[in-house]
Amino acid sequence: MSLLHEVSGVHRDLMDGRARLSRAGAVVAGTSPSLPWVVVDAVEREVAPVSSYLRDRLLGDVSPLTCRSYAFDLLRWFRVLWTVDVGWEQATEAEAAAMVGWLRSARNPQRQRGQAGGYPPGSVNPKTGKRVLAAGYAPATIAHSLSVVHGFYAFHLHFGRGPVLNPVPQNRARRSALAHRSPIEAPARHRLSATRES
Repeated sequence: MSLLHEVSGVHRDLMDGRARLSRAGAVVAGTSPSLPWVVVDAVEREVAPVSSYLRDRLLGDVSPLTCRSYAFDLLRWFRVLWTVDVGWEQATEAEAAAMVGWLRSARNPQRQRGQAGGYPPGSVNPKTGKRVLAAGYAPATIAHSLSVVHGFYAFHLHFGRGPVLNPVPQNRARRSALAHRSPIEAPARHRLSATRES
């Protein structure tokens, strides 16, 4: 089955930067040391699947700051799912591609700190010869987000929850390739190679 058959108009709009990502939800401080950060939805309810994953990561000895980073990556993932109206248990590679496309086309708020009269994002500073950071998210950030989402699904698949297949490629190199390639073509290639490896 081609990925193109699974992609809705909203998916395409996210990938191409024509749709805004839902602003629902937030990352808030938790009330216990076992869960210092919590992802909540639009009505401030805890997103339980995220909390169980973050607790597991903390038991695995990640720091509270790493937990916070994972929480923001998973909030972004859930915002993609809420935007395309797909439950986390039904997520497919189409949603992973939508997230990658959105990250490529969205403006990174941390990059909007430029000075008045500064050089445009992505250009080269003629004085230093260094490239000015682009306005969007870097491929390394996209790859990190994919790794976190993959880990979230791997955790839940281990316990028999979530979709039958992880919506994010298992192989780190393939996640990196997805972060650097067109979001439409990379998942289709992954599907072929995944069947060969099984």
